[in-house]
Amino acid sequence: MSPAFPHSRSVPFAVAALLALIALALPAAAPAAPKGTNAKALKHGTLVQLKGLRGCIADRSAKTKGCGTARALKGPGPFMGSRAIGVSPDGKNVYVASSRSDAIAIFRRDTSTGALTQPKGAAGCVANESTGGCAKAVGLDAPNSIAISPDGKNVYATSRNSNALTVFQRGKGGQLTQLPVGFGCISGLPVPVCASGRALVGPDVLVISPDGKNVYVGSFFGNAIAVFNRDPASGALAQAAGTTGCLAEAISGCAPALALGAPEGLAISAAGTSLYAATALSNAVVVLSRDPSTGALTQATTGSGCIANATLAGCATGVQLSGANAVAVSPGGSDVYVTSLLSNSVTSFTRAVPAGTLTQKEATAACLIYLRSAGCSFGRALIGPEGLAVSPDGTNVYVASFRSGAIAVLDRSRETGVVTQKPGAAGCLTAPKTPGCAPGRALRGVSSIALSPDGRYVYSTSFGSNAVNIFRRNK
Repeated sequence: MSPAFPHSRSVPFAVAALLALIALALPAAAPAAPKGTNAKALKHGTLVQLKGLRGCIADRSAKTKGCGTARALKGPGPFMGSRAIGVSPDGKNVYVASSRSDAIAIFRRDTSTGALTQPKGAAGCVANESTGGCAKAVGLDAPNSIAISPDGKNVYATSRNSNALTVFQRGKGGQLTQLPVGFGCISGLPVPVCASGRALVGPDVLVISPDGKNVYVGSFFGNAIAVFNRDPASGALAQAAGTTGCLAEAISGCAPALALGAPEGLAISAAGTSLYAATALSNAVVVLSRDPSTGALTQATTGSGCIANATLAGCATGVQLSGANAVAVSPGGSDVYVTSLLSNSVTSFTRAVPAGTLTQKEATAACLIYLRSAGCSFGRALIGPEGLAVSPDGTNVYVASFRSGAIAVLDRSRETGVVTQKPGAAGCLTAPKTPGCAPGRALRGVSSIALSPDGRYVYSTSFGSNAVNIFRRNK
């Protein structure tokens, strides 16, 4: 219920102005669907949490009512890390980076129902310490992001506290085996069993090129991106030599780059010619060109190499990019989307193909924002947005919002790339009771989101609930 305010004529002008500003900041009621809207279009892309214990799996220590239980799920998808969950290319496994368990939880996935089950013993998790029956791994101190190679042979993880990139071979059942000493981890710290890496300072996110030849790691505290060459046979990594091995704002031996303050999100185009970074301290999206033959990255310095929230030398200027967090490229590569933690926004960019340069969309198509803002569309349940994913068919965008404990459901036009939030309760799911949103379970601190390869199911991590959430996506 709205607060009862005194009649405006009895309130001093300054107070009335303040009340008006507060009213603007209050969430609006969920808009109803326009008359004549096609019912099938309204349903397409909506999410339904699986029933009973299949709809969420929580760490067994959490004792979350109504959820199944698993091992090694404490703190999945931490505040630093927007890619903490991944589905294997064959759709048979889901992997989760659990920062407080110092572990990667492993699940088998029913490709028909989307349900997850954790294998017993060491096949169900790998951890920094061999507790809870997990296989022991080195370098998994507060893991925060996961990436699976396109050929499905390897799983890679970044770990913030150990400044490490860990390397695993994936078995037939999805179990993980760390590569031997010297190949199983690369660290920016002097860890005896790990290879030495440059520009690995608080690694936060990683992506693998579509051709499987390279792995790229964003280092939050290093203000850098590290570049690794991948052996397709073993999955082993070797950092590229010289300045091609890293780009940074100010690290000796790395190529210099603009607007790389605290990269939290990375995404690569399907053709593998462009890499994009969302940088939280620079409040920017960074545009890098990739040479597919070498994996080397270069940045233009003529204004097309970055778009920042405020005037920044060498960058174009955009809007609502404060605390840029996650980034995603649409199927077909025509559009790029960015979540921004402090702006409470999703921003949209048109991508030039094949050049890869970005232009922020115009008028209200440029940004979807929680608080009303001139020139932006109004979004619901977008407080502290982190994770971001585009459906394989390109018709929906899903946003994980950490502070509101919500998943926002957006429709995307495949012709224009414009995103709009679904009307009514279908536009958001939240665990806390939020007006205008559908209810969800175990969604406190939802942070990372991933879709199955066939686009039929959506998975998310919830740091505050120590849980993984499972949804069926309506087609």
